[in-house]
Amino acid sequence: MKSDLKSVKILDILKAGENEQIEFKTSFDKETIETLTAFANTTGGKVFVGVTDSGKVIGTDSRKEHLPQILNQVKMSTTPAIIPDVDLFSINDKTLLVLSIAEFPIKPVSCKGRYFKRIGASNHLLSLGEISDFYLQTFRQSWDAYENRDIPLDVLDSGKIEQFIAAVNAGQRFTLEQSPFDALQKLHLIQNQVPTNAAVLLFSKIEPRVSIRIGRFKTSDTIIDDKIINLTLLDAVESAYKQILSFLRVEYRINGQLSRVEIWEYPLEAIREILLNAVVHRDYTSPVDIQIKIFDDKIEFFNPGRLFGDLTIEMLETDSYFSRPRNKLISEAFYLVGKIEKYGSGFIRIRKTLQQFPQILFSFQESGNGFLVVLEKTTPKTTPKTTPKTTPKVSLSNRVLQVLEKYPYWTKEDVADSLGLSVNTVKSYITRLKKNGQLQRVGGSKNGHWVVVNSDD
Repeated sequence: MKSDLKSVKILDILKAGENEQIEFKTSFDKETIETLTAFANTTGGKVFVGVTDSGKVIGTDSRKEHLPQILNQVKMSTTPAIIPDVDLFSINDKTLLVLSIAEFPIKPVSCKGRYFKRIGASNHLLSLGEISDFYLQTFRQSWDAYENRDIPLDVLDSGKIEQFIAAVNAGQRFTLEQSPFDALQKLHLIQNQVPTNAAVLLFSKIEPRVSIRIGRFKTSDTIIDDKIINLTLLDAVESAYKQILSFLRVEYRINGQLSRVEIWEYPLEAIREILLNAVVHRDYTSPVDIQIKIFDDKIEFFNPGRLFGDLTIEMLETDSYFSRPRNKLISEAFYLVGKIEKYGSGFIRIRKTLQQFPQILFSFQESGNGFLVVLEKTTPKTTPKTTPKTTPKVSLSNRVLQVLEKYPYWTKEDVADSLGLSVNTVKSYITRLKKNGQLQRVGGSKNGHWVVVNSDD
């Protein structure tokens, strides 16, 4: 395949630095092949061999006669075997080897039994759950659609099934027969006279069920109260929601009609949406519980399972992302009873709800082998040391801009420390500022810097 690269374009790439699709290597080695597998498991990419981490071309001794050996080494080290496109370029009288690989259609690809994916400018080992997800995506299956032959049909609670049928018919999104068996067959929740994993999670009288741990914390290591909910999915959502409310503060006000109005410290619609997302989209092959931690100034929601399919954090930060459900049958069941709307719209609704609550910051990130969502009150815990008491009040957004304008090479952690904010808070403000065109990132994560485009002091 003929490369579209040119020497001028290569110099621009080297200047910009490493990212999710670009890697620099001083020589061809095992890590080069690991990077190619990470690219193949993600969105593809290019490895530039003969380049330092800073983007300086030092050259490589690879020649045309060496290329078949390099390709064979990649092929023999990977399963399924991948074969990258290869190109040699002369840059400043030095030879540069470029290995290019597209996203591979059959995933995951391994390098000598180890599986990688690309996150930012580095490679990360896949967890067992992520490896399983890749296989399921390749064959367009979902774990919850598999037959659970360890569970007989009579373990399913007919009363819960009848309540589910009534809720579906009342919602008018679909019509189900009154016979529990026929209804579940129509929704593929029963297949070949065997309940699927989804049916067991939705209607089982016994284990396995979803577990949700909800704690009220004073500090990260001081627990005031702790509750564990172990119920079928639909019941678990309702029970967890009520438990969360019991840990929150509420203010009662009397309006003009002398009736009492409840003023909650967090928007309840957002809490419910985040909870539903955690239950519907978690990785049910993981033994880890859904964990909800309620502090004085924030709520953390953690569910096992990183983002599924091609969805990324950057895509979630927009209102035009597209997501594929990890658990297709569970998602459909919650949709039919009106618990969720169309797939991939949950975070959009959360952001719309939070427009009425500017004091609440909404942030999210992949954390370990799971996904973390945080609702946080934005009032700083301490007075920033760099701001005199006589300084006029400036918005948090502009304070972040002012710091980055003065210290363009600072990390998000540096900014958070200087302003007395959490890192999640700073990340969220930076995302908003970039979206508004007020802030830009120049260069990669290792050697880049911030450029303030527009600052309102």
